[in-house]
Amino acid sequence: MMLQQIISYFQANTAFFIQRTGEHITISLIALAVAVILGVSAGYICVRYEKLQDFIVPLFQTLRIVPSLAVLFLLIPFIGVGIFPAMIALVLLAIPPILINTAAGLREVPAFMLETAVGCGMTERQVWYKVRLPLAMPMVFSGVQTALVEIIASATLAAKIGAGGLGEIIFTGLSLNRTDLLLIGGLSVAILSISARLVLGLLHRLILPYKH
Repeated sequence: MMLQQIISYFQANTAFFIQRTGEHITISLIALAVAVILGVSAGYICVRYEKLQDFIVPLFQTLRIVPSLAVLFLLIPFIGVGIFPAMIALVLLAIPPILINTAAGLREVPAFMLETAVGCGMTERQVWYKVRLPLAMPMVFSGVQTALVEIIASATLAAKIGAGGLGEIIFTGLSLNRTDLLLIGGLSVAILSISARLVLGLLHRLILPYKH
């Protein structure tokens, strides 16, 4: 019976499902891109200027504790509803793992490699961008993977403020008490999360083959 309901849903709503899936992926990728830029930059600043770490890391960790849904509703009075407040909430959620992994990766570069780079005549800037950052990339990738999975899962809440995505199917299922819609929405989000992790794992292997 349940399987028949799911099949019937896709027969009647294929275009709607594809549209919502596309919205979910778009929201997630944009939020991830912004979070990577801010998270990597913040991680670099924490290592380059260590005194700022005691302010930056606790700030983003505190923001991460606040539930995404609460952030969404707190932003509504200031910037309204739609995709923009959803993006802000998702970016705040995703920055901490990227920031922490970036800082850890930069710090774990062996001192002898930095000394060797300086001994080869590299400037401080070259040491950062040609030695420290490339060697920190595995840790950065790990943080990005964690962030993307969290973004995809939390992006379902974006539907609550009219930003679209697979959350619309889930919330419709909740309001109508339809288990088939809950299964379709929930399983779709889970599949997206697993697929995203696999794709990033593949990119990791392609970009950093020496680590495998």
